[in-house]
Amino acid sequence: MKYMLLIHQGTTPTPQSPDEWAKLSEAEQKAVYADYQAINQTPGVTPGLGLDVPETATTVRVQDGKTLTTDGPFVEIKESIGGYLLFEADDLDAAIELASRIPAARLGGAVEVRPIVEW
Repeated sequence: MKYMLLIHQGTTPTPQSPDEWAKLSEAEQKAVYADYQAINQTPGVTPGLGLDVPETATTVRVQDGKTLTTDGPFVEIKESIGGYLLFEADDLDAAIELASRIPAARLGGAVEVRPIVEW
């Protein structure tokens, strides 16, 4: 089964947030990079992409046939998705185990594991 792992950054320090990232020691920063590298090399993983900060988002809606755009994200910034990856696994337990290795899950964020529906 294929799963999408949606990485909710929460308060996770990332290189895009220099002040928060600087609070991590150099060893912790290197560990985060090493963890993501190891995850991307895991069999069955299709690396996704990181997303820019939520403030750069544009939300699109269509009402009465008109396209409406709003600057910024639809959700609160603390709930925003910072990136994703795809994982082909034998079962949900394997996907959960991989999700638990994603640094955001232990540094203030969360990882949503969702099965992919193939039509």
